[in-house]
Amino acid sequence: MHHSSNPLPARLASELQNRFGERFSQGESLRAQHGRDESIHRPAPPDGVVFPESTEEVSAIARLCHEQRYPMIPYGAGSSVEGQVLAIHGGLSISLARMNRIVETRIDDLDATVEAGVTRLQLNAALRECGVFFPIDPGADASLGGMAATRASGTNAVRYGTMRENVLGLTAVLADGRVLRAGGRARKSSAGYDLARLMIGSEGTLGVITELTVRLHPVPEAISSAVCTFPGVDQAVRTVIGTIQCGVPVARIELVDPLTLRAVNRYSRTELRELPTLFFEFHGSPASVAEQAATVQAIATDLGGEDFQWATRSEDRNRLWHARHTAYFACLQLRPGCRAFPTDVCVPISRLAECIEQTSQDIARVSIPIALFGHVGDGNFHLVLVVDPEDPREMREAEWINERVVERALGACGTCSGEHGIGIGKTRFMLEEHGETAVTVMRAIKAALDPDNLLNPGKVLPAP
Repeated sequence: MHHSSNPLPARLASELQNRFGERFSQGESLRAQHGRDESIHRPAPPDGVVFPESTEEVSAIARLCHEQRYPMIPYGAGSSVEGQVLAIHGGLSISLARMNRIVETRIDDLDATVEAGVTRLQLNAALRECGVFFPIDPGADASLGGMAATRASGTNAVRYGTMRENVLGLTAVLADGRVLRAGGRARKSSAGYDLARLMIGSEGTLGVITELTVRLHPVPEAISSAVCTFPGVDQAVRTVIGTIQCGVPVARIELVDPLTLRAVNRYSRTELRELPTLFFEFHGSPASVAEQAATVQAIATDLGGEDFQWATRSEDRNRLWHARHTAYFACLQLRPGCRAFPTDVCVPISRLAECIEQTSQDIARVSIPIALFGHVGDGNFHLVLVVDPEDPREMREAEWINERVVERALGACGTCSGEHGIGIGKTRFMLEEHGETAVTVMRAIKAALDPDNLLNPGKVLPAP
């Protein structure tokens, strides 16, 4: 799967050197940095890295690579977890890190145009005084271009949607260097094929996203968070289902299992009870937040939920959510020196309890520690398997769990990935999830836009 080092063609290297000078490098450490992500997959460094500063420069790079039939791998912040940025067939890494300008914010229209390298924390810091925010929060400080490319979501998606709902328009550079402008700033349109949505979730295989126009949302007048423990995972999940079915517009509902809480307590020095726990957040006016919270507390109490702890002060809330957001890194500390093998699935909410219950039974059958947590408000849960990648038995167990959780999700009319994407890790599930016709259509789209398979080759689509 991993390429033998095939250095950049001399002509391409010299053209990049002439045009970009210091912003093009074949140095080993930079290549190594751009050849790994947060996944379990073995690093695969590109043969060079270039740092464009405009759409025109990305277009020039694509034209050069296209002339020489040379692979290109778009790179955002490197926080992907399915091997999306690995140069498994060699090639040139196009880092968008320097394309980090906020082009324009239009508070009256509740939208902003940003370059693809802007990160979500950077955008929200710039909006802090404006009374608006960008809600998509995958935990990592990912780049917005990368978040669009992987159709990211995160803890707020149950209320605010995913990147799919929050990108109005975008600019992308195609494999041959042409610049595609898709979507716009209108809140709706019924004019033609939705090419912006085609690019969102394409993981760099159809184009390099260079600019985005995203929706902004008013900062809620009141925000309240709560933590509640349950005797078992089943009661916690049934509370989530009850909350959603009652139409409570909850902003976040996160489930965290006891192992994750043990890791979080150790890592964040918190003292949360190590029982199945829900983290809630409510947004709205003070009265509506109080009403939402009371409704949810009643549902939870009926199902055995106890120890409701409320946090209305922002520092208490931040501490709570900081603990939840560090769960991934906290789990890594369960076995120092090991790697995390993350996987996620998403199912219709009515099927969530059985999926998590059966997955918990599978977890009990293997020897590796596995943390279960997730954005259960929209049926999305994650496993973080903490493994020694050099131990074949542990890797076999990890693969077995991954296969089981995906098969179960697909059997429940769900998806093999709610938000991590496909990368190289989940291509084998695409046919089963989408069917032969859909995958053939996807291949036809790829062939029409990138006939030489230069853009992030080997990702998303299974080999024919």
